[in-house]
Amino acid sequence: MQGVLYEEPSVWLFLFVTVVMGGWAAWMTGRAIAITWRAYWNLILYLLILGAAVRFIHFALFGGTLLSIHYYVIDTIVILIIGTLGFRYYRARQMTSQYRWLYERTGPFGWKEKSSHTNG
Repeated sequence: MQGVLYEEPSVWLFLFVTVVMGGWAAWMTGRAIAITWRAYWNLILYLLILGAAVRFIHFALFGGTLLSIHYYVIDTIVILIIGTLGFRYYRARQMTSQYRWLYERTGPFGWKEKSSHTNG
């Protein structure tokens, strides 16, 4: 997998920088976008910038390639997935807590309209 997903000599550096550090920042960005009721496309813009920051950390701390489209795309895809999960988790929580008479949770990342129960 080295050379395809990561360029460092150890997968642990990729996991630490991209998944743990970048993933935490992406999750918190998704949370911030969701709880301020902003649209999903705002999250994508912020995570594209975060992908460049993650790439810079690889470069500055571990001697990675700074201007590599290949590794930027991989880092950005990973943080887009984690950021989207954070966004969906908090948006589902918002929708079902603030509009509990309209929506119910269908899992940690989704919600649906409540079915109306009428007698008669």
